[in-house]
Amino acid sequence: MLTGPFRGSDALRAGLLTRGVLRSRRFVRIFPDVYLPADLEPTFRVRSLAAYRFVEPRGGVLAGYSAADAFGASCEPSGAPVEVLAPTHLAAQPGLVAHQGPTDETVSVGGVRVTTRFRTAWDLGRSLPLPEAVVAVDALARVPTPGAPPRFDPFTLLDRRMRERGARNSLRLDEVVVLADPRSESPMETRMRLALVLAGFRPEVQYELRNAFGGFVARVDLAFPQARLAVEYDGAQHDDALDRERDIRIGALGRHVMRFQAVDVWLRRDRMIEAVEQQVRERTALIVAERLARRG
Repeated sequence: MLTGPFRGSDALRAGLLTRGVLRSRRFVRIFPDVYLPADLEPTFRVRSLAAYRFVEPRGGVLAGYSAADAFGASCEPSGAPVEVLAPTHLAAQPGLVAHQGPTDETVSVGGVRVTTRFRTAWDLGRSLPLPEAVVAVDALARVPTPGAPPRFDPFTLLDRRMRERGARNSLRLDEVVVLADPRSESPMETRMRLALVLAGFRPEVQYELRNAFGGFVARVDLAFPQARLAVEYDGAQHDDALDRERDIRIGALGRHVMRFQAVDVWLRRDRMIEAVEQQVRERTALIVAERLARRG
C-alpha cells in the first residue's frame, strides 16, 4: 500500500504507520491526505494515480490526459497537469485540473475508474489547441481496448455532436476529425505529420513499399510516392543499426529516406518543413525529367 500513492488517513487507520512517520521525510504530501514515498519519481502516471486517490471518495474519476494515459494512449505534453472529473466542485489544487460533471461514462482500468476512451476523445478534442486535439484523438482512436475494435473512427465524434447540439467547443471537431489519422503510431509521429499537413503537404501514412515482384520491403511513417520519398520519425527507442539496414533496403528501391527526431518537431519545425519541401520539389522534378528522357 505504501509503495505508491496512498491516502494518509487509510494508512493511519490500518496501523501501517504513525502520524509522525507520515509527516517525516519518508513521504511527500501531493494532494490533501494523499502521499507518495519520497523516493518515488512523480511521473505523470504516478501523479494521476495520486489524483485518483484524492477524488475517489468524492465519486471522482480520472479524465482528459490522465484517462488517456491509463488507456496506454499517453499523449500529454511535458509538464501537463493531471485531470479528474467529479460530480461536485473540488477546491483548486496545484498540478490538478478538476472538471465538474456527471461521471456515468466510465470504465475500470487497472482498478482505477476513468472516462471511457470515446468520452476522453470527446473531451480532449474539444478542449485542446487544434494540433494537440488531433494528437489526443489519434492516440485514443488507435489504442486497443478489451472488447472493442482496435480503432474507433474519429468521425463518430461528429455523431455525438449531432446528439448534443450546443456542446461547448464542439464545432471545432469538424477540423479535428478531418486532420485525425489513427494510423499514426505515436503522438510525436502525429505531430510531425500535422506540421507537414498544415504546411500544405498531403503525405501517405504508414505507406508500404514493395519490390518489383510485389514483395513487402518496408512500411514507412510518411511517404510522398510521386517523389519516391519516405519520412520517418525516430523516437527514443529507435535502433540506429536497424535503421541503417532498413534504409539500405529502401534505397535499393530508388527511395530516399529523411529522418527526424523530437527536437526537429518541437524546436526546428520550420527547418524540417523546408527540408521536406526541398526534397519533394527536387526529387519530383528529377523523376519527371527521367520520364521525359525515356520517352524521347
